Amino acid sequence: MLQQKNRLNVVPNLTARQWRERLLAEGLREIPVDNIIAVRAGELPDMHGDPADRIIVATALDGHRLITSDNEILDWPHELDRFDARR
Repeated sequence: MLQQKNRLNVVPNLTARQWRERLLAEGLREIPVDNIIAVRAGELPDMHGDPADRIIVATALDGHRLITSDNEILDWPHELDRFDARR
């Protein structure tokens, strides 16, 4: 959706599907959202209400590094292994 709104242009001339396939071929691991992540997302303290952001953070809390340029996630005042992709 971000690509369709011209708010995300990571690799010119690639669709989101093609970009995903390329990342998977290069070793990116997809992490399935399970019930534990869903419950954790609902319980996050001091996190704004965007459900997608909550799921992303809850998933990262399982010991994964989160690479993001989202200001609200970067400013979240709790322990989270995150990398600021705005740099």
